[in-house]
Amino acid sequence: MSQFQSTNPGIPGFRIVKLIAFLYGIAAYIAFSFTIIYAIGFVMGVFVPKTIDTGAESPDVEALVVNLLLLSLFAVQHSVMARRQFKAWWTKFVPRPIERSTYVLFASLLLLLLFWQWRPMPAVVWQIDNPDIAAIVAVIALLGWGFAFTSTFLINHFELFGLQQVANSLADRAASAPRFRTPLYYRFVRHPIYLGFIIAFWAAPSMTAGHLLFAAVSTAYILLGIVLEERDLVEQFGEEYRDYRQRVAMLIPWRKSA
Repeated sequence: MSQFQSTNPGIPGFRIVKLIAFLYGIAAYIAFSFTIIYAIGFVMGVFVPKTIDTGAESPDVEALVVNLLLLSLFAVQHSVMARRQFKAWWTKFVPRPIERSTYVLFASLLLLLLFWQWRPMPAVVWQIDNPDIAAIVAVIALLGWGFAFTSTFLINHFELFGLQQVANSLADRAASAPRFRTPLYYRFVRHPIYLGFIIAFWAAPSMTAGHLLFAAVSTAYILLGIVLEERDLVEQFGEEYRDYRQRVAMLIPWRKSA
């Protein structure tokens, strides 16, 4: 019963399964919420016990190898589990209503592993000494996080993070058919969530080698992820998305799309 199908979905045992799935989805969303809040403090170096530039120091080569492995592990999970082909195979074993919540939970756990095991690389690449300019750059970073977060609500935040799927299952409500929309930010840039993350990662008053590695690898992964994601979107929406891709820039607002 991997798709939560039943000839009599109203029977008590089946309702309990759906309730458990709903609670699982909520738990996954809570894990994501904690992780993204911690990520802001981790990257910006504020409010959290371990940041991108704190922790036990390691030899440079060890730190580089460990950090690259942590970033690669997250990138592989995040990309592979998001692909339509993987989902088609994965939902033979994982009930479809909790597929997205499971993806979100795995991504959150791998990010927490990254925060925990990240090795600082404290060599300073650049440092803004003027406190006013440093404050402006920090505000820009916060705006990047805000831009990414609000972008999720412009499409469907709760579907993106798995809550809508488990709520639909609990309420015996069919999911609505995917519909291509371009609200607000999406009229100027195709991937505002990714743009927000790039701004947040690079707007740093103090850029260490470790922070630079994190920002550079994350940006490279984002660019690769866009290629894979847009391939899926073209497959899903066809000419409608191809036309959108021709009209709207990928990451730089108002820049003519290539």
